[in-house]
Amino acid sequence: MGLLEIKNYSKIYGGERKAADNVTLTVESGDIYGFIGHNGAGKSTTIRAIVGVLDFTEGEILIDGHSVKNDSMECKKITAYIPDNPDLYENLTGIQYLNFVADVFEISSEVREQRIKDYAGKLEITEALGDLISSYSHGMKQKLAIISALIHEPKLIVMDEPFVGLDPKATFTLKEIMHDMCQNGAAVFFSTHVLDVAEKLCNKVAIIKQGKIIASGTMEELTHGESLESVFLEVVNE
Repeated sequence: MGLLEIKNYSKIYGGERKAADNVTLTVESGDIYGFIGHNGAGKSTTIRAIVGVLDFTEGEILIDGHSVKNDSMECKKITAYIPDNPDLYENLTGIQYLNFVADVFEISSEVREQRIKDYAGKLEITEALGDLISSYSHGMKQKLAIISALIHEPKLIVMDEPFVGLDPKATFTLKEIMHDMCQNGAAVFFSTHVLDVAEKLCNKVAIIKQGKIIASGTMEELTHGESLESVFLEVVNE
């Protein structure tokens, strides 16, 4: 059983257009799984369904054996979601926001202090935690969203275009954090446009086109020594 199982998932908008069409894939513990496709291919629709933000029409999505539809609380306890444009409470300071999220997940003050110190140090925003979020740049907001997502040590981290807006050093740090978490049994599922990042980072990948998965598997199975970019362009243009 995978940590994330998507079985025959479809999402229909406006009665006819399928934004996601019979999507099936499995993400296992330790996977860094890349989800790639053109704009409008169905990536964000699928991601929002996984994390319970978007209701769906057909199929089922399981996280660690729990149904996203029927057991959403259990799923949310072990999942983290980092959207492409994080909406944060602008009238709070960074540290107030992190404490609010830690309260929601019932993280003890001792544990949260250590995790906040650790991640804020790695992402170099410790000094800004006392400032209002409204004063943060896009990149700083993204770093804060990353820390808030990791504060409860999720089993599954779901990210929509996580590297957009991050500076090169923060991008490197986030990749390291992803590796560390997956070595400890978590899994990462993320969409990206940046194919060379996906190629270096992921052990598995799925390509989606017009709502359908047109290729998926390990990086080796998919690329056969070619670049991910050339494979992507080949299968998408077929």
